Amino acid sequence: MADKYDVIVLGSGPGGYVAAIRCAQLGLKTAIVERENLGGICLNWGCIPTKALLRSAEIFHYMQHAQDYGLKAKEIEADLEAVVKRSRGVAKQLNQGVTHLMKKNKIAVHMGEGTMTGSTSMTVKGEKGEEKLEAKHVIVATGARARDLPFAKADGKRVWTYRHAMTPPEMPKKLLVIGSGAIGIEFASFYNDMGAEVTVVEMLDRIVPVEDKDVSTFLEKSLTKQGMTVMTGAGVEDLKVGASGVKAKIKAKDGKVSESEFSHVIVAIGIQPNTENVGLEKLAEMDRGFIQIDPYGRTKTKGLWAIGDCTPGPWLAHKASHEGVTAAEAIAQELGNKDVHPHPLDRNNIPGCTYCHPQIASVGMTEAKAKEAGHEVKVGNFPFIGNGKAIALGEAEGFIKTVFDAKTGELLGAHMIGAEVTELIQGYTVGKTLETTEAELMQTVFPHPTLSEMMHESVLGAYGRALHI
Repeated sequence: MADKYDVIVLGSGPGGYVAAIRCAQLGLKTAIVERENLGGICLNWGCIPTKALLRSAEIFHYMQHAQDYGLKAKEIEADLEAVVKRSRGVAKQLNQGVTHLMKKNKIAVHMGEGTMTGSTSMTVKGEKGEEKLEAKHVIVATGARARDLPFAKADGKRVWTYRHAMTPPEMPKKLLVIGSGAIGIEFASFYNDMGAEVTVVEMLDRIVPVEDKDVSTFLEKSLTKQGMTVMTGAGVEDLKVGASGVKAKIKAKDGKVSESEFSHVIVAIGIQPNTENVGLEKLAEMDRGFIQIDPYGRTKTKGLWAIGDCTPGPWLAHKASHEGVTAAEAIAQELGNKDVHPHPLDRNNIPGCTYCHPQIASVGMTEAKAKEAGHEVKVGNFPFIGNGKAIALGEAEGFIKTVFDAKTGELLGAHMIGAEVTELIQGYTVGKTLETTEAELMQTVFPHPTLSEMMHESVLGAYGRALHI
């Protein structure tokens, strides 16, 4: 006899567990199926523990530059084992928090491998043997995993994915990072701050290629200044893994191939959705393994929904969580709840953050994308060096850039690089969601002294009215 629910969520990452909570809040009998750890990759092996690592590296960096703040600190050392232990402790604490949330919301948890047997039914093989589950609706939130190089699969010893890089068996002396998206750059930044000699190879013509070109240019200069080697328009053609290191053949932008030796390699060339062997082949439309959905999370099969990293990007935890709430509310509406009014996801209003040093944050269109879309634009750019708080913090490196439609004043995009910009970006995200124009932003009072004043100045700058530059 199958256990029956209103909704079953397959996967408990930031999309899945949030979807389950929202379903439960709406009075739906809900179950969640998880094969590994509640909280998924983000909480256990991604967003949160990596930020713990980066925080340790940031403090280590400040300690090494104590004299810049009129302080003295001697014989400073990094204890990699202790840094990793702290990171794992943070992940464990949050995993326990999700377990508590499941109990609080009376969500049934089935630990094991879930396989669809129909559009709204599945089997779970796990700690209780084989269980049969049925529901009126199923939300697939199986996430994604790191993509391997075809000629050198990650072994956890010399060739790492992000997961290996979070619990390193030893400190790399000379590290090669392949790929300069958020994951690659964050680990490059962490290990560089911790003392490794780091080389970043990016096949496209600039690092962090999804960001505004000005941000990419600034970051490359900053990382180079910090001692990293950055190679753009380059590719790794071969890796030979030995007992004590890795030999890499790298083809540079000019076409020349050189061979270099590294102690370790981090592969950060993208993700692969976890959609195979789940029983989805005949139930959902796929594109390169990603489940195709409408703006509410519906697949082509009635009763089957999908959210998060197993669907088209951007592949971000907060996008997955938002999709989870939207899908839960759309399901409740279909089941007769007249008090919920789900809104379709607007991908233009999803902020992106990269926690390297300096930080990067953005929302909406880059200047180039806005022009490609046919907009006549007004662009404001304000540097950190013009902000009193940034100078007082000793963080005068960076800028804030805003892009407006010249005819309507619509905020099309915002792009930042510098200290704490991952906290600042939400101001512009709220503005975009509220469909604000430059007029409202100009009339908004920003507190002094704060980094947020640069947001105001950037808006003013787009219209020739910047005050402090």
